[in-house]
Amino acid sequence: MSLGLSALASWGTTRSRLQLGSITLDTVWGVYWEHGSSGMPAMEASTAARCEEEDEGGKVEFEKLPDARGISPKSIALGPEELRSPAGAPTADVAFEVSVPLAPRNIVLSNPKKRNALSLAMLKSLQSDILHEAESKDLKVIIISAEGPVFSSGHDLKELTEEQGRDYHAEIFQTCSEVMMLIRNHPVPVIAMVNGLATAAGCQLVASCDIAVASDKSSFATPGVNIGLFCSTPGVALGRAVPRKVALEMLFTGEPISAQEALLHGLLSKVVPEEQLEEETMRIARKIASLSRPVVALGKATFYKQLPQDLRTAYYLTSQTMVDNLALPDGQEGIKAFIQKRKPIWSH
Repeated sequence: MSLGLSALASWGTTRSRLQLGSITLDTVWGVYWEHGSSGMPAMEASTAARCEEEDEGGKVEFEKLPDARGISPKSIALGPEELRSPAGAPTADVAFEVSVPLAPRNIVLSNPKKRNALSLAMLKSLQSDILHEAESKDLKVIIISAEGPVFSSGHDLKELTEEQGRDYHAEIFQTCSEVMMLIRNHPVPVIAMVNGLATAAGCQLVASCDIAVASDKSSFATPGVNIGLFCSTPGVALGRAVPRKVALEMLFTGEPISAQEALLHGLLSKVVPEEQLEEETMRIARKIASLSRPVVALGKATFYKQLPQDLRTAYYLTSQTMVDNLALPDGQEGIKAFIQKRKPIWSH
């Protein structure tokens, strides 16, 4: 099966790519953006691919991206290991942002040589990828994964030296906090797919996601205390995901916990064998993508809103939400479909 589609590409340290079963990409259209984009190009039917790189020095166009990079559009769909920057492009990996109905958006941390460290550039790229077309009716779920044996080692310590200065340090932690809050406040569920080590801010990223699926070889730690930098900001997400004493032991000792321990304490949703990780993550994502976006968005927002409330207030808020949910077209459609013993037809 083949599919002509639009893709948004950027030179950055994250990459978003389509995961849609056995579908092969025929058409890829790339446009560079630095910290965001005003939108995606129109759908194209051509099998040629084009990428534009824009920076202060001007614009470089690759009219035939497959030739420039030595790969074909088909190989782009095969996976991250076959995706490399064209000659003359920045050394960071390419980011593809694909908008296809019911296709989860897959954001890939793709700087394995630096253990997918959350540098300021990486954080801004991740922020842009998450924000891109956040209100699109076609966007139902986001998956965050990574290349290499390390999901993310946390902040880039080379950016945290005194030479960088206090203002730069403040920007790093503020941007990181914004990314974590963005995940929580995003209208669609965000899933972490972890296959390896997640430490410090990398562990924070996993803890911030709505759902986290990991391979049995994964492990998690907040080891900042060992180098004299307590993981205070990772502790925010960690302390809201696992019991307090578990979080504090991780924070005070810096020692890692296994995937099974992380599952036991609530940091993970599921642990599966490595060879089943993508299949299980996609199963969850496809299920979410098959449901009503307005209903899921309302449910996600309300769930997090009621958590810090006292019991009476929580029930008051959620009771009001149930009434609001019934007023949604999809709320009535779902009930009618159940009564009529048919599948619901969601508005989006």
